[in-house]
Amino acid sequence: MDNMPKLHPSTCRKWGISCLFYVKIYVMNNREKIVVTGMGAVTPVGIGTSEYWKGLTSGRCGIDRISAFDAGDLAVQIAGEVRGFRAEDHMPGKLIHETDAFTQYAFAAAQEALEQAAGSSGLPAAPDRCGIVMGTAMSGIDTVAATQEILTNAVHKNVGPRFVPRILSNIAAAQIAIAKGITGPSLTVSTACASGGDAIAQCAMQLLAGEADAMLAVGADSTLCPLVIYSLANARALSRENDQPSQACRPFDRSARGFVMGEGGGALVLETESHAKERGAVILAELAGWANNNDAFHVTAPDESGSRAAVCMARALERAGMDPAEIGYINAHGTGAPKGDAAEAKAVRTVFGRGPAISSTKAATGHMMGGGGITEAIACILAIRTGLLPPTLNLTDPAADLDFIAGACREASIEAAMTNAFGFGGQNSTLIFRAYRTE
Repeated sequence: MDNMPKLHPSTCRKWGISCLFYVKIYVMNNREKIVVTGMGAVTPVGIGTSEYWKGLTSGRCGIDRISAFDAGDLAVQIAGEVRGFRAEDHMPGKLIHETDAFTQYAFAAAQEALEQAAGSSGLPAAPDRCGIVMGTAMSGIDTVAATQEILTNAVHKNVGPRFVPRILSNIAAAQIAIAKGITGPSLTVSTACASGGDAIAQCAMQLLAGEADAMLAVGADSTLCPLVIYSLANARALSRENDQPSQACRPFDRSARGFVMGEGGGALVLETESHAKERGAVILAELAGWANNNDAFHVTAPDESGSRAAVCMARALERAGMDPAEIGYINAHGTGAPKGDAAEAKAVRTVFGRGPAISSTKAATGHMMGGGGITEAIACILAIRTGLLPPTLNLTDPAADLDFIAGACREASIEAAMTNAFGFGGQNSTLIFRAYRTE
């Protein structure tokens, strides 16, 4: 900060600002760029980033009747399952037996992202300068439910020694770190369905704080078990249209009746621009802005005014130093839950007016919870890079006056895209990605 102009405290007081505020503005205007150098995805519409993108842009729907267990007695019998996933293609056999599905999805996505970022060298930075932040909403809930059912019905009350390490929220990050030799910062965030977005933001903050040169942001969840379905169905949060799975999730449509559960994982490698350029990395996009806040309203219901979600979006724009008109596409949280969709639509109108093109990819994937925040960020990056904006499936009668992309992809050359991720507890997360341009 040698070039920073010197201001006397009395001058700051005269201008009605504090010295700390002045320093904050200086740092924000002169901070190093955070860039993306790797991506990975495991989703209901495709395994691997290219297949995921192909699924989204071709209009594929990954929502169908549940096949992982007999859901015939449940009120909700549909979900976005990851089909065709072979854990042995992504991790050692011993590790498969020690991990829950959410860890396996996280591991596979992380491996793809690291390979894109670093190739055969393994890591994009020295082990102690490389870190990881994991985002998950419910971690090993399906293992908890299955183990309790076995324990309740078993004559011999025996629970395996790997039960606890399988279900811990941080275990996915730990298993990835152990396998890849990542010895830098290791954190896990659990902010409901905002977890994946917040994991990316936390990675950026670690990089700006100088704690690492490269960070791996990972998000994953696998919550498809009767215990969770019973609870969400009784809360009337889920669509019950079991006879038409591919049409059951209808974000922003007047006929929407609830969201559809999904599962999967996503990963991004983030680096400081200087580090990425020094090692000759291919830079995919810039993470330009991020923000997090809370509705402070209700445990499960959104603030229907959308006021705090609007503030979250505005703060992400402020951090990016961008005007609303510079955003060419919004990948909305849009789950198909009428109240939540209406609140988000109001928030978008507050910040953008009728706004940029907007879609929700959850109609294709289902609600992937922790994995959604990152895979939807990947959709934004690929929209910028390819000029294809993915559609909202099943949207025929919009409930809001916004520029929705419905039915099929839209071709558009855009420089920046925003993604929202909102969760129970009033959690709001917003990210902005921008096409990478050298100065």
